[in-house]
Amino acid sequence: MRVHVADHPLITHKLTVLRDVTTPSPLFRELVDELLTLLAYEGTRGVRVRPIGIRTPVATTTGVRIADPKPLIVPILRAGLGMLGGMIKVLPTAEVGFLGMVRNEATLEPTTYAERLPADLGDRQCFVLDPMLATGGSLIAAIEFLFARGATDVTAICILAAPEGLAAVEKALSGREVTVVLGAVDERLNEHGYIVPGLGDAGDRLYGTAQ
Repeated sequence: MRVHVADHPLITHKLTVLRDVTTPSPLFRELVDELLTLLAYEGTRGVRVRPIGIRTPVATTTGVRIADPKPLIVPILRAGLGMLGGMIKVLPTAEVGFLGMVRNEATLEPTTYAERLPADLGDRQCFVLDPMLATGGSLIAAIEFLFARGATDVTAICILAAPEGLAAVEKALSGREVTVVLGAVDERLNEHGYIVPGLGDAGDRLYGTAQ
């Protein structure tokens, strides 16, 4: 497994505003979108391309185009949905699938409640979006789901990670072709499985809590 922490002052600046408890949901959503554009740039360095010939106003030359089969972006609902817009800006020709996962707050174990993915992911590059890599349970389950469908090359893009979650993912997915791109690695998990200092519940801060 490869881990890339995108150490950039713009990312750190935007993360600082995201962490602030006074940041309202509209600004929070806007910043997540902007962050994902920056993180997606790092996460797509290995995207597959093929050469094509083109004509410019001056001459003919050779460029590249995103190769087929198209990459697949997979946000983990619901918080991962807030990351989709920023990813699509960088990779507009990609297709989008969805995984609905929820964490049991007592056991901290994930449950899959919905999926909309191709039956065969063989030879597809998959990009999983999940803002918080906390215990690692949801991300591990999502990536294992993709590999069970035939995926062989998966990149996960997360805004924040805890060292415990990162270690859990690395242990569970040892030997797999997996890359994890992060905005930052924080200090630790607390007793409730939340990242410290973190930014709270990303889904709630993106969308509020429906009663």
